[in-house]
Amino acid sequence: MDEAFVVLKSFKNDCCELDLNSYSSLIDGLFRVKRFKEGHDMYRRMIEAYIMPDVVLYTIVIRGLCDEGRVHDAFKMIKEMSDRNLVPDTQAYNTLIKGFYDAGLLDEARSLKLEISGVGEFPDASTYTILISGMCRYGLVGDAENIFNEMEKCGCVPSVVTFNALIDGLCKLGELQKAHLLFYKMEIGRNPSLFLRLTQGSDRVVDSGSLQTLVTKLCESGSTLKAYKLLNQLADTVIVPTITTYNILINGLCKAGILDGAFKLFKELQLKGNSPDSVTYGTLINGLQSVGREDDAFMLLEEMVGNGCKPTPAIYKTLMKWSCRRKKTFAAFNLWLKYLKSLPKRNEKVINMVENYLQNGEIERPVRLLLDMDIKLQDLDSAPYTIWLIGFCQGRKTNEALMLLSILKDYNINLTPPSCVILISTLSREGKLNLAVEVFLYALEKGFILKPRICNNLIKSLLRSRFVTDDVFALMEKMGSCGYDLDSYLDDGTRFLLNNLRRRQEMQNVLVK
Repeated sequence: MDEAFVVLKSFKNDCCELDLNSYSSLIDGLFRVKRFKEGHDMYRRMIEAYIMPDVVLYTIVIRGLCDEGRVHDAFKMIKEMSDRNLVPDTQAYNTLIKGFYDAGLLDEARSLKLEISGVGEFPDASTYTILISGMCRYGLVGDAENIFNEMEKCGCVPSVVTFNALIDGLCKLGELQKAHLLFYKMEIGRNPSLFLRLTQGSDRVVDSGSLQTLVTKLCESGSTLKAYKLLNQLADTVIVPTITTYNILINGLCKAGILDGAFKLFKELQLKGNSPDSVTYGTLINGLQSVGREDDAFMLLEEMVGNGCKPTPAIYKTLMKWSCRRKKTFAAFNLWLKYLKSLPKRNEKVINMVENYLQNGEIERPVRLLLDMDIKLQDLDSAPYTIWLIGFCQGRKTNEALMLLSILKDYNINLTPPSCVILISTLSREGKLNLAVEVFLYALEKGFILKPRICNNLIKSLLRSRFVTDDVFALMEKMGSCGYDLDSYLDDGTRFLLNNLRRRQEMQNVLVK
């Protein structure tokens, strides 16, 4: 400023007179460096020189007065502008409102906004940002949220400064979930231009149904990211995605391994007023399972229940399988009991007895109690029992697996192909080949065509253990009669062992003769 006045002196020496713009620049500079008295003196000299201020200079003076703490004098400047037939613009009002907030006069600031809402284009995005920042500064975050919602309804687009102010306020209040949701909303952004282009193309997006069709097509063709961008770029247009559309895209992102994108979309649909359904949660839980994020999956289950969304049996079964793979079979039992408790007509006393038995390490009594209850209610689901069976095998608890197998046979509950495979593998590994053959024969009777690997491993185990030769060939003959193509099923190692067996048989026959 001192250098500016040196230049000003040289101008005067050259007989150059100051105009309105020159005065405005000097007064603005003086106020910015807190030289308020000099600024006001210069403003008075300008008036005495019959140079009338415009809206810009009035706004500068209003800001200077507010910075001094003289907000009521600043408010008088608005009236003075009207007396001079000048219409205050939004920047003048915004400057005064900010001054009120800085002075702690919140009610006056809000009253001013209400009084002049009908003037020109007021309020604008800056006005709302000032209001939100002021509210958050004084801890009135709830009021700030209401103003933010009002802002969007009025068609004002929040700037990054608006988001920053409200996110900061929410964080300081400890509302981290709300802050995260707001952050995702800010990050997603708005770009309606793609909507205009799409409506002119072959894939016309004209309503929610056509949007769902296009998202499905893109996901099925592997263009999941394009579908994701499409949904983001259609934000705040007249096309409102349904929860089914969101679920399709979330599923596509999970299958593509883009879990972060799936969760962003999950947060966005909540911001848009949609409530996630059981399909949404189930899809995300499956996605988390595929990348081994066990803790996040169980947290999501708790959130789902807390939000009043009832988990489906499929969700519980997914988590049960996961627990079993981590050798937490009893945790899988407890998950299913939690599901049963949420069902009507279930005998809670029986379920509590089952829990007590399980806590004591018992298997037979609790499983039979559950099966009796299911059969009595005509609501038998064999899936959890086979999941437990597989879990015992994965946890190397073969005796418990065989006990459960025996119970399932008593109740005529069919095993699944995966449970047969893991039972055969477990029993073969532990040398219980007679039992492994029994399970394999059961699979043949049920018409299961097991993969070559499991068949070859069993036959090799039998041959290496010097199993009765006739039994091995009888088993292979049975496989052939049940539709197995032994020429393509048997690998080189199995053929080698079989050829050795046949040569030994031929030599024994020769010796006998």
